[in-house]
Amino acid sequence: MCGIAALYHHPTNPTAVGERMLSAITHRGPDDTDHWRVGGHAWLGHTRLSIVDLDGGRQPLGEPDSWALVCNGEIYNHTTLRECLGEHNFNTSSDSESALALLRQHGPTALHRLQGMWAFCAATPDGRFTAARDRLGIKPLYWANVDGAYYFASELRAFPPDVQHAVETFPPGCSWTPEAGLVRFADPVPDPADLPDWDELAPEIAEKSTREVLIDSVRRHLMADVEVGVFLSGGLDSSIVAAIAAAEYAASGKRLRTFAVGTAGSPDLLAARAAAEHLGTEHYEAIFDAEQAIAALDDVIASVESFDASLIRSAVPNWFLAELAAQRVKVVLTGEGADELFAGYGYYHQSHADDLAPELARTIGALHGLNLQRCDRVTMAHGLEARVPFLDTDVIAHAMSLPSGMKSLEDGVEKAHLRRAFTGWLPEDLLWRRKLQFGTGSGAQDLLTPYWESRVTDTELAEEGEAAQLRTKEELAYYRAFRRALPAVRPEAVLTRFATA
Repeated sequence: MCGIAALYHHPTNPTAVGERMLSAITHRGPDDTDHWRVGGHAWLGHTRLSIVDLDGGRQPLGEPDSWALVCNGEIYNHTTLRECLGEHNFNTSSDSESALALLRQHGPTALHRLQGMWAFCAATPDGRFTAARDRLGIKPLYWANVDGAYYFASELRAFPPDVQHAVETFPPGCSWTPEAGLVRFADPVPDPADLPDWDELAPEIAEKSTREVLIDSVRRHLMADVEVGVFLSGGLDSSIVAAIAAAEYAASGKRLRTFAVGTAGSPDLLAARAAAEHLGTEHYEAIFDAEQAIAALDDVIASVESFDASLIRSAVPNWFLAELAAQRVKVVLTGEGADELFAGYGYYHQSHADDLAPELARTIGALHGLNLQRCDRVTMAHGLEARVPFLDTDVIAHAMSLPSGMKSLEDGVEKAHLRRAFTGWLPEDLLWRRKLQFGTGSGAQDLLTPYWESRVTDTELAEEGEAAQLRTKEELAYYRAFRRALPAVRPEAVLTRFATA
């Protein structure tokens, strides 16, 4: 996991501009930093959090007089790609080099073959340049075009103040070259055409397949040359991830570390403690109160680079959780994405019972500006990498191939199919624990929402809120902090919304 910055056709001093951009995101890669000028048209910069190939994976990768690349993320099928592309085309054991080799041999149209979370920029001295981002946008990338000069970076704060007004989100699943412009190479939801027709099979077969595809994904997401932990909220999704990871660690004679957060006595904290005890993990807790939550808000909002109330509300406990985990591991797995795959939110069933599949696909496609943005920013602010095994390409294809009937409520309980798939892996009371959104279960909502309701007036919301499409007093407070952190960024360029209630 890392931070990247790149320039294409900058007219004056790209090295000086690029170094300033890179210095703004050193928290993303505290272990190392380097940059190259590539020909007369490109500059590539990288700041590194060392996780795979600790000694040989320094970036930029390649050669400044040939193809060179900077990449943020992890490519989980890099071993398979090495076999296909030829080991002689690789100089390191870095997973990111598989992106460089694939691009060099087959061009941007082959990028759908990369399985993982990634964003990269690459260039050659003869004028070629490519920027690209994974199909879901798990890893961030922003860009701006100002008078023909192109800027790329992992976070908004990296862009020069006089460029921030032009910054936009680089679209997931797309590549950009000067010749072809922006081209889509993959959709957020892969084609499930090659998977079985589950309507013709017994539900137990579908449950077995769900279990197997998730176990396989967690195994791949444990790929690292450092220790990996798990964010354990005590909810179904993170508990499943922890159960699989704990079994994998135990098989190799190790004990998994898990991390939980909440206010004292909050539901998530208590459930996570019970799950950790059952799984036998080395468990750590972070407890926060109202004073700490309010004090952290400016840092959290500046880090997340958003002012969506539900996003910030869940980011606050995540902030303390990431701070805790970063003291002990460099990588964590999370349960992000399960609700969008298996219809875990109540509004899916209340408002979209007749069009569930397209609504799930829509919200999966919006995650890059919501949960995934929060997940990346809050962890990387502490030099911690977060991985999301539920959002593996194979898991998404499988889950979206399941008929909507398998995702409907059963006796008022959501995600029954997923729960049955992991019968025996968790105690029944945890396996069938009802859904609580993280900001609620951790206790953050009970602290933050009333606080701002009492401190922002109706007049302030009416006068300031309409222009920025703000919905609540709480969101207005977060919007003000966002403007303090990024005064030149257009709010509409960063705000993504979809209902979850």
